Amino acid sequence: MKLPYKVATLLYCFNEREEILLLERAREPNRGLWSPCGGKLHTDEGESPYACACREAHEETGQQLTPRDLHLTGIISEHGFQGQTHWLMFLFEVKPKLKTLPPVHKEGRFQFFTRESLNDLKLPQTDHEKIWPWFWQHRGGFFAAHCHCHADGSNDWMLEDSRMEKSG
Repeated sequence: MKLPYKVATLLYCFNEREEILLLERAREPNRGLWSPCGGKLHTDEGESPYACACREAHEETGQQLTPRDLHLTGIISEHGFQGQTHWLMFLFEVKPKLKTLPPVHKEGRFQFFTRESLNDLKLPQTDHEKIWPWFWQHRGGFFAAHCHCHADGSNDWMLEDSRMEKSG
């Protein structure tokens, strides 16, 4: 299926109580759903995923980050998302903890949530199905996965790499 390919970053930001910061999206994709903040790479400028994550963190949360403030937790590729786009997404955990809730942004409004409350939120289907469970399982480690999105709304997933955090 010939579709445009978009590259994006997602930022998994936490506060000191280990609550996750989510954005209720005011724009597509995923308008009206809760997801981590982030955005598309400026591919025409040759922007790296790390540079994009730092730029998006500043634009959306006000945080001044460097690549050392980020941990690449996962890479997700989605084939034919909503029949419109192929996506390549870099999932970064932001190491510095947020001390305050960022203000409302043109992309939407922010709120902190406990891990347990995510099941009660309106999340994108792919986030609910696999991305959040794999993020929690691999936090501190790394995973890569591919999702083939079908026109009927079903998804076929393949975990392509899985490296758990090493202890001690």
